[in-house]
Amino acid sequence: MRRITSFLSAFLVLAANPVFANEPGGGYEGITAMYYGMIGVILAYGVYDIFFKKS
Repeated sequence: MRRITSFLSAFLVLAANPVFANEPGGGYEGITAMYYGMIGVILAYGVYDIFFKKS
C-alpha cells in the first residue's frame, strides 16, 4: 500500500504541471488530463486489488 501511495502522490505532482502551465482564460486541457489520469490510477488499483493482491 505504501508503494501505491507514493506512486499516487508522485502522479499528482507530475499531473498538476499542465494545469499550472495553462495561461489564464485558457481551456480545460490540463485539468481534464489530471482527472483522466486519476480515474486511470483508481481503475488500475482496482484491477491490482482484485487480481494480483496476495491475501
